[in-house]
Amino acid sequence: MWRSNTAVECKAKRGIMKGHQEPRSSSSCAACKFLKRRCIPNCQFAPYFRSDEPKKFAKVHKVFGASNVSKILNEVAEEQREETVNSLVYEAEVRLQDPVYGCIGAIASLQHKMVELQHDLMLARARLACYADQQQRHDSESFFDIDHVNMAPLVDIQEPSAGVVDAFDYNALPFDQFSPFQFP
Repeated sequence: MWRSNTAVECKAKRGIMKGHQEPRSSSSCAACKFLKRRCIPNCQFAPYFRSDEPKKFAKVHKVFGASNVSKILNEVAEEQREETVNSLVYEAEVRLQDPVYGCIGAIASLQHKMVELQHDLMLARARLACYADQQQRHDSESFFDIDHVNMAPLVDIQEPSAGVVDAFDYNALPFDQFSPFQFP
């Protein structure tokens, strides 16, 4: 004889089934919410795209697509998946900000900044060498001529010799043609 389940029995069965299948919280991960599908207990996106970070998956999905992200995660060792997802998120954010150059534009901008800083460091070292040379000459002159004290300033603010500074032309490098990214 066929027996009809009551609403209470059905809810109890679903609660038991749910307790066995779902070890994490009852909310879907951000990926499943975005894709409007039911989040299964062993969802491969759930550990990396929490439900409180919907924009994180949206960016990755827009650039790479859910299928490609799934394939990438399957190819990577489990202990490296979190870093892989972090990399995908960064690459997606940069690609959305700079659709033409993406990460390459960001790298080129950082390299250009590094060249500028190396140039500034070279200028500072050249100035320091000039000041140290002036100080040494001043000290040796005052050591031999105690009666005559030179009251000229120890530091003469001038550019270092042109040969040292002009030998490095960072504007000739091709990095300025890339991304409009400006990094601090």
